[in-house]
Amino acid sequence: MRLDKFLCDCGLGTRSQIKKDIKAGLVTVNGHMVKKPEQHVNEEVDRIEYRGQIYRHEKYVYYMLHKPAGVVSATQDRHERTVLNLLEDVGREGLFPVGRLDKDTEGLMLITDDGALAHELLSPAKHVEKEYECHLASPLTPTQQAQLEQGVDIGEKALTRPAAVQMLTGDKMTLTITEGKFHQVKRMLHAVGNEVVYLKRLRMGNLMLDPALAKGAYRKLTEEELNLVRATMRR
Repeated sequence: MRLDKFLCDCGLGTRSQIKKDIKAGLVTVNGHMVKKPEQHVNEEVDRIEYRGQIYRHEKYVYYMLHKPAGVVSATQDRHERTVLNLLEDVGREGLFPVGRLDKDTEGLMLITDDGALAHELLSPAKHVEKEYECHLASPLTPTQQAQLEQGVDIGEKALTRPAAVQMLTGDKMTLTITEGKFHQVKRMLHAVGNEVVYLKRLRMGNLMLDPALAKGAYRKLTEEELNLVRATMRR
């Protein structure tokens, strides 16, 4: 692997910035200063230091993003700002969002380059739970709640799978679903005669949105959080 790619994969900056730092003598390989970004290294064996700190290669990376409204869940878009634009300074290639949230929906997104993990989390057969905070146009009635919990007709071949409703106030609730159909939460509320005016994803499987993470901010998953994600996959 090229030295500059190795350091970029460690999330230390953009390729252009890493190249400048290597040429400036800020990187050593096995104790020897290296000034050629294109030099190849053995990421499994070589001791690579950047600014005095040792780095080891990560096969995959996992980021929690607090998606704000106004950005789209895509890797690139000609007209809209994407969730990956929020991670521009990561410098790692091949990242993508696991699943999608509507442009105006906020909340938890997992960004990774681990295709196998993403496939497992998104597999319809897994029925991974997604929990949302929903603000409604009008208070939810007992009849509407019962319909959501039993499954509703949103124009698909079958009713939605039963959802879990927890009321917060009259017009605010959390809704937990185990599917990922297009605009599903909004369509479900519309089907029972109500409308969603604000939507935020709080949880995906066992992974909860960090309440201290500001909108538009991101961070790597902790080892504990990554284990929670893997536990979701094993279900």
